[in-house]
Amino acid sequence: MIFYKTDEQVELMQISALLVSETLSEIAKILRPGLQTIEIDKLANQFILDHGAVPSFYNYSGFPHHIITSVNDVVVHGFPGTETLKDGDIISVDVGVIKNEYHGDHAYTFVIGEASQDILDLVRTTKESLFIGINEAVAGKRLGDIGYAIQNHNEKQGYGVVRDFVGHGLGKSMHEDPQVPNYGKRGSGLMLKENLVMAIEPMINMGKKDVYIEKDGWTVRTKDGKPSVHFEHDVCVKKGKALILSDYAPIEAAEKANINLNTSYQNISAV
Repeated sequence: MIFYKTDEQVELMQISALLVSETLSEIAKILRPGLQTIEIDKLANQFILDHGAVPSFYNYSGFPHHIITSVNDVVVHGFPGTETLKDGDIISVDVGVIKNEYHGDHAYTFVIGEASQDILDLVRTTKESLFIGINEAVAGKRLGDIGYAIQNHNEKQGYGVVRDFVGHGLGKSMHEDPQVPNYGKRGSGLMLKENLVMAIEPMINMGKKDVYIEKDGWTVRTKDGKPSVHFEHDVCVKKGKALILSDYAPIEAAEKANINLNTSYQNISAV
């Protein structure tokens, strides 16, 4: 069942979404080679609690951590741990919070140190495709228009668009209807109506689209071992232009500030 939100509920959801953005901004300030991913988890958990919310992911279907950290060929659902970030790594950080009974849930991929041009191109293209998809999230369009826009932009560059994991509706539950694929056919699928709130989240592989799940039951990796990038925004369908509830601006500002302090950290703020 699809739950269309009232304007008041959308405002509450924006508070949750922006707290995720603030959390990702705090994470951007500390990212550097040599940092263990469990340190990111600890910082995020404390920041969320200090701001009157709780992490959405902790114990969700048994997930054992507060946030998701997916490094290099990990597509999604990576566990924070003793893994140490290295120069040239990419890390997708996915954060969820519950505040005022509503979920915020979005992700950002960071580049650590001096990455290859191939990696930088993948990150830029994936981020671009998120906003291209969001442009289709307007009343009167169809769900397939979003997926087609994302798929087309990435496949033109020869990248693999993950099929096994997709975006989703968002509200008092972290995963509501509808599912929001990053692939599709124009003019197909659900007709979009005002105040449908969705997490739109392209997961794009440098190589083929195929993935597998590790024995831990969570960590998703590319089958060919090539890098994967994940960006995600919380979006409300409106007439004429979608309303983005989350905000990348403070995250990008924190990236730039980090660069000034640490020359081994690279900023991708092209979109």
